[in-house]
Amino acid sequence: MLEFPTWKKVMLWGIAILGALAALPSIASLTNNDWPDQLPDPTVNLGLDLAGGSHILLEAERSQVAAKRLEDMEEGVRNALRRAEPQRIRIGDVSTEDGALSFLLDDAADIDRARGEIEDLMAGTGPVREWDLQVVDGQRFVLTPTEAGLDNAVDAAMEGALRTIGIRVDELGTREPTILRQGDTRIVVQVPGLQDPDQLKELLGKTAQLEFKLVERDATAEEVQRGFVPGGEVYPYADTETYQGTGVVVQRLGGIDGETLTGAVQTFDSQTNEPVVSITFNPEGGRRFATMTTKYTGRQFAIILDDEVISAPVMREPIANGQSQISGSFTTESANELAIQLRSGALPVDLTVVEERTVGPDLGADSIKQGLLAMGIGTLLVMVLMIVTYGRFGIYATVALVLNVMMLLGIMAMLGATLTLPGIAGFVLTIGAAVDANVLVNERIREERKRGRRVMAAVENGYKEASRAIYDANVTNFIAGVLLFQFGSGPIKGFAVVLVVGLFTSVFTAVPLTRMWVAGWLRKARPSDLNI
Repeated sequence: MLEFPTWKKVMLWGIAILGALAALPSIASLTNNDWPDQLPDPTVNLGLDLAGGSHILLEAERSQVAAKRLEDMEEGVRNALRRAEPQRIRIGDVSTEDGALSFLLDDAADIDRARGEIEDLMAGTGPVREWDLQVVDGQRFVLTPTEAGLDNAVDAAMEGALRTIGIRVDELGTREPTILRQGDTRIVVQVPGLQDPDQLKELLGKTAQLEFKLVERDATAEEVQRGFVPGGEVYPYADTETYQGTGVVVQRLGGIDGETLTGAVQTFDSQTNEPVVSITFNPEGGRRFATMTTKYTGRQFAIILDDEVISAPVMREPIANGQSQISGSFTTESANELAIQLRSGALPVDLTVVEERTVGPDLGADSIKQGLLAMGIGTLLVMVLMIVTYGRFGIYATVALVLNVMMLLGIMAMLGATLTLPGIAGFVLTIGAAVDANVLVNERIREERKRGRRVMAAVENGYKEASRAIYDANVTNFIAGVLLFQFGSGPIKGFAVVLVVGLFTSVFTAVPLTRMWVAGWLRKARPSDLNI
């Protein structure tokens, strides 16, 4: 057990030195020292509580989710009854007032066929009944959403919003943002290192709901202000200065939405050299876009983003390649932001900023300073205690402790992990617990010597027997750390990362590394007794 071939020594020393060297850029950064530009510089990312950054609290409106469900159900009912076999089922007097969808059948003889079509639409994916269906006065159907169904829809919308926000924040190039739900309709977004919350609000506050709809006619400024015309929808132009508050009237149902997009990138128009956004549809969206541009050649279609018309070009010829451009007085930055929003997908629900704040780096710098001081004092006290108690074996333990801290920092840097204030607490805890393995080994060696075993046999048995307890204890700690990371939020995850990585570095430096050093000394010195 105390035999170490050359390849094993090289491997152990190589891992230790590589981990220690990887920590140097982070140490230089944390101590405000310069690091040579020509050298690799993996550094630990600092969390919001250490580096400062932007904190935003977003809130969704439950009523908007309910209204969108009614609109989707209305379109679904119209399409289903239009395609009904053996012939179309005609309806009229459609209303979505009072939070329910109601419509009147033209022919009472179609009631059973209509009920069958609608019940297929009402069938949900789970055990919860999402809609209540009633037939009033023999011919009027009333579809009312249930509270349980609305709860499911709100939950699905918020989960979709979480995914979309995560994609958009990642596009900013930031590291380790914290994005989590708070309650039923709120989302907390924390982005370390981003000192401009307006940029974050601009990116996250837009729904990026893109639609292509057929234009019926122009809308006057009065109609735009009223926001309603019979038989259609009114949307204002985004460029209010050019169009002076006017807009367009579009078909209320139908059209193509942004869910069929597969790509969006900022480019430049080949003729005007102005910034535009080039978009690509999936096969289904490309087919529908080709059908619309072929059927309505010569007519206008409106490109609508977040309820504002970016442009309303005339379809001069069919577009069959599934690609198009969005133009609208963009700058390069605004076109790139729109491309990011479209690539990430539309938010399922509008999000309103209800709280925002910028966290300055001053508190974080003070925390780092105090944390480094705590680590320094703790490390020094542990070193003194180990050397006084175990002599030479204590020296090995203290050297292993220094390597453990550096390897922990280096591995976190190579993994791109984020260091938070709880993470610094995890560092201090790791230092205190790092020598536990050495204490177990040394005490076991003492017991073996008291039993009369020779030096070599005592050391060998000491490492062998203590290793079992060390590995068992660290397995349970590892499971706890993984669970903390899996189910914890930002600060808890920061602590869990340091805890889990620290387990590996502690065991590595305390057991195989110190055993190699002890074995080398024993073979060279051949002591007759141990001062331990």
